[in-house]
Amino acid sequence: MSTVDLTLDEISALIIRVMLANGCDDENASALADIMTRAERDGSHSHGLFRVPGYVKALRSGKVNGKAKPTVTKITPAVIQVDGHGCFAPIAQAAGLPVLAEAAKEIGIGALSLIGVHHFASLWPETEYLADRGLVGIACTAYMPAVAPAGSTTALFGTNPISFAWPRPGSTPVVYDMATASMAMGDIQIAARDGRTVPAGTGLDQDGNPTTDPAKIAKGVLLPFGGYKGSAISMMVELLAAGLTGEQFSFEAKENDNGDGGPARGGEMILAMSPDIIAGPDWPEHVEGFVAKLNEMDGVRLPGARRHKNRLDTGARAVNAALLETIEGLVT
Repeated sequence: MSTVDLTLDEISALIIRVMLANGCDDENASALADIMTRAERDGSHSHGLFRVPGYVKALRSGKVNGKAKPTVTKITPAVIQVDGHGCFAPIAQAAGLPVLAEAAKEIGIGALSLIGVHHFASLWPETEYLADRGLVGIACTAYMPAVAPAGSTTALFGTNPISFAWPRPGSTPVVYDMATASMAMGDIQIAARDGRTVPAGTGLDQDGNPTTDPAKIAKGVLLPFGGYKGSAISMMVELLAAGLTGEQFSFEAKENDNGDGGPARGGEMILAMSPDIIAGPDWPEHVEGFVAKLNEMDGVRLPGARRHKNRLDTGARAVNAALLETIEGLVT
């Protein structure tokens, strides 16, 4: 695979240039550049530059409003809703997360419901934002059907990721971001692009047969991780991200989408909790004792540790040359 080295500043500038050329205003373009550049910085390639063509498709079709201005409503002191009015999710998150953090610090717990947004990015930036402010964060979102519930060969769930972050004063937080599918669809697409196989149990082909060929899975269905257990968690995400927000379930998102290849409209639920208020002032020492036990075990790596290690490297990132050529071609 041929690659081209780009600095993080060059990656950000490229994304902004592409988004401005395709209908975004400065604020929306900057929010997208921030979220994708952080993904590239941390080694989350499936949610970095790889997503640019999908964002552009949604802008060019008119499905997403690249100049949208999200509005924030405090339904109660602890429940906040952000209506994105058809925006990509990052700018709605930027509007709502500070309000959520303030509520959780004051009350002990808060819920942020995002509606009218198009989520196409990683989830960890939301929960890590909260952990960096001393709060526990949980976030989840649904998408379009790609995953067959356990026992079925027909897609109903999205890949339905969930993220969790726990603050560690003086250290990087514990944070994970995972699809409830056996593998994120972006990783399936990258594996197909690069000619790699995927582990057995990842998905089925169009005829419902198990396969390790990611190209066949992309045309068939993914499976939930852990069989019935992962399927139940995926169902929970549908209920939290769609049932609790009032936004579209994955099957509804597909029915109402224009098929442009960009992200469908949906919702996101983000929860924040204050350990200072809920557990009391001694929680950091108590939790660090637990973390120390984990770190003493051979072969154990704290969730998020690899991502945090990657971001210490401020050098250039290797970008797939063919992808870069495609992105450059989107500046018209």
